[in-house]
Amino acid sequence: MSLRHKIMLGVLLLVFIPVIVMGGVTYYLFSGAIEEQTEAYYRSSLLETDRKIQYALGELNGISDLSITQPVVQQFLKQTRMGGLRWGDGMAERALLTELNNLLLSHPKITSLTLYNQNELVHTTGSGTALPLDSLRAQPWYAKVKALKGRPMWLGPYENDLLDGQQLTQVRMVKDYYSLEDIGTLVLTVRTDAIDHILWEAGTIQEGEMLVVNRDGTVIFSKSGKHLGEGLPFPFLTSTGERETFVEAYEGKETFITYHPSQVEGWYLIALTPIDNMYAEMIRIRNLAVGLILLTLFSVIVFDLLFLRKLVHTIIAVTKALKLAEAGSFTEVSMGRRAYQDESGLLVRGFNRMSRQIQELITRVEEEQRRKKEAELQALVAQINPHFIYNSLETINSMAVLQGNREISRLVISLGKLLRISISETQELIPIGTELEHVRHYLFIQTCRFGEKLLYELEAPEQWKYHLSLKLIVQPIVENALYHGIERLQGQGVIRIRLLESSGDLVVEVTDNGLGIEPERLEELFADKKPEVSKAKHRGVGMKNVHDRLRIRFGSRYGIIVCSSAGEGTVVRIRMPRITSGGGGGGAAG
Repeated sequence: MSLRHKIMLGVLLLVFIPVIVMGGVTYYLFSGAIEEQTEAYYRSSLLETDRKIQYALGELNGISDLSITQPVVQQFLKQTRMGGLRWGDGMAERALLTELNNLLLSHPKITSLTLYNQNELVHTTGSGTALPLDSLRAQPWYAKVKALKGRPMWLGPYENDLLDGQQLTQVRMVKDYYSLEDIGTLVLTVRTDAIDHILWEAGTIQEGEMLVVNRDGTVIFSKSGKHLGEGLPFPFLTSTGERETFVEAYEGKETFITYHPSQVEGWYLIALTPIDNMYAEMIRIRNLAVGLILLTLFSVIVFDLLFLRKLVHTIIAVTKALKLAEAGSFTEVSMGRRAYQDESGLLVRGFNRMSRQIQELITRVEEEQRRKKEAELQALVAQINPHFIYNSLETINSMAVLQGNREISRLVISLGKLLRISISETQELIPIGTELEHVRHYLFIQTCRFGEKLLYELEAPEQWKYHLSLKLIVQPIVENALYHGIERLQGQGVIRIRLLESSGDLVVEVTDNGLGIEPERLEELFADKKPEVSKAKHRGVGMKNVHDRLRIRFGSRYGIIVCSSAGEGTVVRIRMPRITSGGGGGGAAG
């Protein structure tokens, strides 16, 4: 992860995320507080509404209690007549019916009454047709009426299938005032507005709803008048729980629902409020939280653009320059159109100053190393030339004294070419073909000296002749082979020179069938000891010279390899990189 990303992550963790968490926690806590307040409000409203319903129904219960305990009603129900009393059946009967109607129908909410004795229907009012006693007793709720032992039972508008119109119904057993035996049944119908106006006045949140349902989920009263008589599957009807609130879908909206079991047996009061309306007050808090989050995010972006990006850009630029410096390339960090005056600008200026100083030191050291190598090369080359010129002149002198023929001219020509390559050639690198031509002239001179004792072969493919090599690297090897391997050999000596490729490098292989080199002498040949001057001419100075020059010029990977044993001849391999005369080819390894 980059430095910029780390800093941005730190800012997000320390600023942005805490703001989000704070907003979320505040929203969550406020939501919980609203739910608790709404639940408390509706619980109080439902309790108050239930109390008012109880009061309204209690008033009717009181009238009913007063009526059925009157002597005229008791007397009326105890008569055992097969037919009901009718108007005009007699003055006494009409007086009883008048008093009964005055007791019950005087209340404006009561719309009708029906009275049964233990055997039959004895009196009814209203426009509807009353049920026979047998049909009444067949109703599913009649057993519960009997179980109440004279206490009234209320049926909602959609709980009593016997009524043509939807009204509130009270059903109760009439007891004998003295023996408490059942002497009849009273059925009253009441206008629903006795309950409706209570729900209309009930307190609810905006667009809230209040219902009264029975155990089956049938809506018997509704503040809005919706869903009357419909069955709604509220969860509390099938399962019990301590909490009287829950959230369910109602009319396609997520709704906060509070319920309360009514004092009227089998009824439940329910308050419903859409979640969107309930949380309407939270919109400002939510918008404020979102605004703070966006403001924080904007601040982080501005911080990144105005400060962080520039700082990290400076650090990255210095880091890249340091990586280049590790690889040996020292560059300065660009400051742009204007230099920063803070610590980042000081860092860049300090690095650039250090880079310039190191570059100057490296240039100075390289220049000193180059001059040192040139001096070493010149000293090494100069070490070879006097020794070779001495031998060549000695050979020419011997030929002139002994033979006095034109071979001397050929020797002088070859010697001139040798001197031109070794002394007059100023370039450090020459084509390998020129180097091998130099060796050919040298071997011609030596065949004139040794005669048939010396035989040489030179194999150089045409495609390799234009590759470059150091000058005077093959002739010293051939000279060592001649003077240390073949000169003392009893028989004909053979020197073979081959030019070949090995692992992408150029190799010159020099092979002779001479006396070979003893192991201890082979170890001394490349030991890092300075040979004594008196022994230098006879101890393989040329071979060590060539090896050192190759390593100085091309690196430690290159040089010569010697394979030899006493009496078995010697193989010397000169390894150098492939460098074409046009500048291409492989370079030296470090």
